[in-house]
Amino acid sequence: MGIDYSNGSQEPSLKGKHLYQTKEEQQTALLLILVPPTETMQAASRRAEELKALVDTMGTESVRTEYIALRQQNSATLIGSGKVQTIKLLIEEIGVDLVIFDQGINPRVQRNLEKEWETCVIDRDEVILQIFADRAATKEAALQVELARLEYSLPRLTRRWTNLSRQQGGVKGTRGEGETQLELDRRQVQDRIVWLKSQLEKVVQQRSIQRSQRMNGNIPTGAIVGYTNSGKSSLLNALSNAGVLVEDKLFATLDPTTRMVKLPGGEEILLSDTVGFVSDLPHTLVDAFKSTLEEATYADFLIIVCDASHPDMLGSYTTTVQVLEELGCTDKPAIVLANKMDMVLDSFAVTRLKSMYSPVLETSIKTGQGLDALLVQIGATLHELCPTTTYMIPNHRHDLVAHIHRFGQVESIEYTEEGIIVRTRLQQRFQGKLNAFRIS
Repeated sequence: MGIDYSNGSQEPSLKGKHLYQTKEEQQTALLLILVPPTETMQAASRRAEELKALVDTMGTESVRTEYIALRQQNSATLIGSGKVQTIKLLIEEIGVDLVIFDQGINPRVQRNLEKEWETCVIDRDEVILQIFADRAATKEAALQVELARLEYSLPRLTRRWTNLSRQQGGVKGTRGEGETQLELDRRQVQDRIVWLKSQLEKVVQQRSIQRSQRMNGNIPTGAIVGYTNSGKSSLLNALSNAGVLVEDKLFATLDPTTRMVKLPGGEEILLSDTVGFVSDLPHTLVDAFKSTLEEATYADFLIIVCDASHPDMLGSYTTTVQVLEELGCTDKPAIVLANKMDMVLDSFAVTRLKSMYSPVLETSIKTGQGLDALLVQIGATLHELCPTTTYMIPNHRHDLVAHIHRFGQVESIEYTEEGIIVRTRLQQRFQGKLNAFRIS
């Protein structure tokens, strides 16, 4: 399979590429959970539940979960020859299509195990990549996903099974009928990666222009962040009637959506939904979706949504904070929601969360609980960010009054002989030319 430029563009395309296809029969998978000596079985069980949820979102049935005590890693097979034979017998007994590890495995281990077990072996990273590929709806998301998949696949081109190709027709834009990535040489994949990066750079520039236009306006911006499936899109819908896709599956949202929300005091804000966080997100995806995650970086404040029905709500919150630290935006004002309180699993965890951070609001987007309090809290956060300031503007400086009207929210204005007294809330980035006229 070669690169085809016959479409008249400079895009290196893959000949015969087909859309993602699946058989009617659902694939079955054996999940392998590696348990190091330092980890408790309770923690390993939580990881197993998350992997099962990811595999379910991918559209594969998890028929069995095996826990493997990993005291020492084997460089060739990771789990040692004895355990390899035990798993081989289990695969023959239950007849699964896939074996899925709960952590990343290197290409050498992957090749060796596929040869030994005679079935497709993938890791958690590839599961997440598959989910992202299935859910990429816009041009930007499709470019980002394909880039992440190719960078992941590059060192794995000599695998026996590539991108689940034995079970299904492949992923959008990665293989044609009767073809696998095994038939792509390294140069072709690298050419495609270079082209994808150039296209993404254009998309990033466009997003930067749009973001700059928002930042130059007088409307404060907020970003809704949190662990995947915690209720971020549902929150944006509830506050703005945005009509964002909501599903009870992981990574339902890949593309950020920004909508206007009106607060009880009449102020208007812009709220952006963002892609959900997850622990140990593949680095290729973190890099590829940087422009999406940057919505949180450029926001004036954050709303962190925690899922009170999650078995490890505090761990999910910690993961979210870690991702925010990587993005460099933990210094922003934040409102934390303990969401899904109608299905709360551990009330003590909610109490612990309240002791770790303030303010924490108890909400249920499904029932409407706490949404009014959230709007009030957003208003209070904005007042802290942008307190009321009074200026005495010279009577002849109507340009400054126009500046205040354009970029601030005017509470009162009074024309006197001494000057024009304006009480306004104005974001700091718009105050520079007014500082000399500030009186309180």
